[in-house]
Amino acid sequence: MADLPIKLQSALETLVSGYAKEKLEKDARAISEAYRLRTGEGKRLLTAEGEAAAYAAARMPATYAAAYFALSEAIEASGLHPETMLDCGAGTGAVTFAADSLLELKEVTCLEREAAMRTVGEKLTRQACGVQPRWDAYDLTGSAALPQAELVCEGYMLGELEAGMRLSVAEKLWNACGQMLVLIEPGTPQGFANLRAVRERLTALGAYVAAPCPQGSVDCPMTGENWCHFAVRVQRTRLHKALKGGDAPFEDEKFSYLVLTRQEPKHACRMRVLRHAQIAPGRITVPVCGEAGEKLLTVTKKDPLWKRVRKGCNQAYSPRPRSGLRRTLKKIGATIKANAALNRLEAALESIVA
Repeated sequence: MADLPIKLQSALETLVSGYAKEKLEKDARAISEAYRLRTGEGKRLLTAEGEAAAYAAARMPATYAAAYFALSEAIEASGLHPETMLDCGAGTGAVTFAADSLLELKEVTCLEREAAMRTVGEKLTRQACGVQPRWDAYDLTGSAALPQAELVCEGYMLGELEAGMRLSVAEKLWNACGQMLVLIEPGTPQGFANLRAVRERLTALGAYVAAPCPQGSVDCPMTGENWCHFAVRVQRTRLHKALKGGDAPFEDEKFSYLVLTRQEPKHACRMRVLRHAQIAPGRITVPVCGEAGEKLLTVTKKDPLWKRVRKGCNQAYSPRPRSGLRRTLKKIGATIKANAALNRLEAALESIVA
């Protein structure tokens, strides 16, 4: 679980304190509906500063958590620690904040088309970000060249573009990056399809796949109705719950991501656990995606790593509590442990196939 930094939480609360609660709630609902119905059309979905403030308060906790996860994986897989960053379609700065939490950045440029988003992003980064980014107006679908940076990121931006523009914009991002490109999109079949198409285009141009794929630059083996996506649990603040219109203390943000590098990655993973394991007496079957593609990996009691894998499965897939605040709180704690347990499970399974 990657919660917003305390300074950013405080900055968001200060930001929205200047707006009526009813107006914020109304704008948050309207923006959510607009993104759900009109994304992929390339149209402006918000223009007013109040709308951008509502968007930041409602969406930054989840986008920050997804970006933090993807960037953590990118750093581990690539072995790179870039010092300059370009945040494309920066919105209100969630990806920049995540990168600032993980890297010692010396120079950051945030590019955002919407003036309202830039205004809110500048306010937040000025108050709460370690590195002070430069905010520039920029339309990624235009012809102007992008500035160069060691790390180039985009978060939930490609899917907002018209379909015919996505690959050319992705190629533009790749041309701007000196070391690593990190793309984060919604964890939907369409979000995954967009990243898969980008992967095919950019690996043909020489990009290496660092994460999340074990296949490197080989074509993605996902078939049928399967799609590669991940989830992070986000703890809701009081403000977040009010704007989301619910009482649940957390929400799960599903996302897909892709990390591409100029150099062959040093620590790319060899296998990913795709779904819940099937546990039977004396046998555990785990759906995985590895160097040979999707397969079911079976571990039995005879395997020396049986206990380790069984423990990982038990921790990663704890049963859903039935009801009650105490059970809900226990579930939150169990989920935090489960994320680490999934990493240990993947490591154990990699040892089996090594």
